[in-house]
Amino acid sequence: MDRGRRIRVLVVDDSAFFRQLLSQGLASDPELEIVAVARDAFDAREKIDRYDPDVMTCDIEMPKMDGIEFIKRLMPEQPLPVIVVSGINDAVFEALKAGAVDFVAKPAAGSDQAVDVFIADMITKVKIAAQANVLPGRKSVTVKKAKKKGIDIIAIGASTGGTEAIHSVLTELPPTVPGIVIVQHIPAVFSRMFAERLDRSTRFQVSEAKSGAEIKKGQVLVAPGGQHLTIKKVGSGYGYQAECFQGAKVNGHCPSVDVLFESVAAEAGERAVGIILTGMGSDGAKGMLSLRKKGARTIGQDEESAVIYGMPKAAFNLDAVEVQASLPEIPRLVSSLLDIK
Repeated sequence: MDRGRRIRVLVVDDSAFFRQLLSQGLASDPELEIVAVARDAFDAREKIDRYDPDVMTCDIEMPKMDGIEFIKRLMPEQPLPVIVVSGINDAVFEALKAGAVDFVAKPAAGSDQAVDVFIADMITKVKIAAQANVLPGRKSVTVKKAKKKGIDIIAIGASTGGTEAIHSVLTELPPTVPGIVIVQHIPAVFSRMFAERLDRSTRFQVSEAKSGAEIKKGQVLVAPGGQHLTIKKVGSGYGYQAECFQGAKVNGHCPSVDVLFESVAAEAGERAVGIILTGMGSDGAKGMLSLRKKGARTIGQDEESAVIYGMPKAAFNLDAVEVQASLPEIPRLVSSLLDIK
């Protein structure tokens, strides 16, 4: 997209009131231009052909064809960055699986403050989506094996595009790997839904992290939205437990990847593997550098396979990434580090 012009946005929603609310809200930002609105998927398809938008916002619940089915049909033929708008339910993850870049929950009715927060969030995410790689490459790369014994914990950080990237990694990892802790930038409530979805669809036992929870082999803990996640070494061996707490945003986020990675560097050091995946910004870069300095193995997703090559790039530029790899290659690389056949 030409950075010298405004981002062209198509708003799709079956509610005339919400189309107007969202259109006016997005248009208040000088970097955005609403080129058209659409009442359903069929109207939207016509408007896409006519106006060639850079980004589309799309309601999930619509007549004739819901937003998820629309995205599934649209992406193979005419890929376009999509921000889905939804109530608080796990349908957003189906939309992300179908190819949407990100999601925003609809604001509570009758709350001006909630509407203001919603619009601000939408503006930010539309700008991020305009930079997204909506068809990430799946090209495999050759990675040198680097066996490392004594790995006790795996830490993963991600943001935009991360829910599907994390699912992809976990799906290909054997449940015999050490305990995994994850920070995905995601709102409260949705973090629990995300954990439950991973629990149903992978071979791991996945749950939202709680303070005091043990970090065990075959288990995954996801940071709760609105709380930082750290680890704490317990006992004389190499056992760890989770600690969750509310705190100020770090790099604009709570939970923050940097907070998790710094904790893992301090508590586990060389006995850890750190993985940074797709996402906007630089959260996790400094924490990954701390991990590498302590002797941990560090892996960054490459540009070709990332929806947003922001966080991995920031870590790579700090020389915090030991190996860059495509998303499909990351589980195989982790297995080689752990000497898993």
